[in-house]
Amino acid sequence: MSDPKAALEAIRGGPIPIHVAVIMDGNGRWAAERGLPRWEGHRAGMAAVREVIEGAAEAGLAHLTLYAFSSENWDRPREEVDALMALLEEYVEAERQELAEAGIRVTVFGDLSRLTGSARAAIADLERATAGGASVDVHIAISYGARAELVAACRTLARRCVDGELTPADIDQDAVSAHLLTRDWPDPDLLVRTSGEVRLSNFLLWQLAYAELYVTPVLWPDFTRHDLFGAILDFQGRDRRYGLVRSPP
Repeated sequence: MSDPKAALEAIRGGPIPIHVAVIMDGNGRWAAERGLPRWEGHRAGMAAVREVIEGAAEAGLAHLTLYAFSSENWDRPREEVDALMALLEEYVEAERQELAEAGIRVTVFGDLSRLTGSARAAIADLERATAGGASVDVHIAISYGARAELVAACRTLARRCVDGELTPADIDQDAVSAHLLTRDWPDPDLLVRTSGEVRLSNFLLWQLAYAELYVTPVLWPDFTRHDLFGAILDFQGRDRRYGLVRSPP
């Protein structure tokens, strides 16, 4: 469906996912195709972030999670990491007021202790400025790794057992979920990955257990709200059974 307005009307006729998660991939390839340094791809990707947040609000999503920077990304060349941190601060300065005025509430999760002091201060400013938002909850994963998140949850549960607060028999799926960084949000219904790569890249490994997966060859800087609407339309055609078998009518 080539008309974004028609696509938006079409998705409003079906079930809207409560929570969509996005692995924003392809900035480096986008830049390489144009003979530009990698950080230019990341800068171009900032426009796609705004586009998709606006599209999420139009579509009526309650939650949107964006994978911005993984724990493994710290191993990239120093100049690229420095550029990413600078772009984070630039993004907050440029978008904070508009996000707040649009009713977008932003939360950031991950191992933020590894960020620079100025980057952490920018994140705190962004969360504070948008705290009253009631449109879409946007969660941004920065310095995040799902395995580290699960290890931290296991350690906390083990410590509570040692302290006598829990017994091993008390540890079930709900207990694990309650100790994750995402404990205050529902699990994603739909995962979108751009750039055509088909892997999870250590992202929300627990939370994505029953999410529908949608992979598009579109590189992240070229991803628009129309692409988001297309992913939602595809989601609406899925038969979600959560491992069960439906009885014949």
